[in-house]
Amino acid sequence: MLKHITIRPATGTWVIRAGGAVLGESTRALELSEGDLPSVIYFPREDVAMAFLEPSSYRTTCQYKGEASYFDIMSKSMTYKSAVWTYEAPHPEVAEIAGYLAFYVQDGVTVEQV
Repeated sequence: MLKHITIRPATGTWVIRAGGAVLGESTRALELSEGDLPSVIYFPREDVAMAFLEPSSYRTTCQYKGEASYFDIMSKSMTYKSAVWTYEAPHPEVAEIAGYLAFYVQDGVTVEQV
């Protein structure tokens, strides 16, 4: 495991909302901590309403985690561009997050423990 990245089960139940709608709820989320950055909650894909997500052509690469692909969130009120990311084939050191989804918290998009 990379010294500055820690992945552990996120305690409790976590919910994602966008434009007021609940996109997902999970008791199986993972919490990824990376250095001094705020922790990020990763949701199992099965616990997210994928019908609200549209694949984006946007990609980024993290030297520690690998290539991330993105989704837009399509809510009733607006589209949140590249607001969700996933590592389909992350580096072996962070293999636990493969296929999980993380959400950019922003105006109208929340990730919270309930």
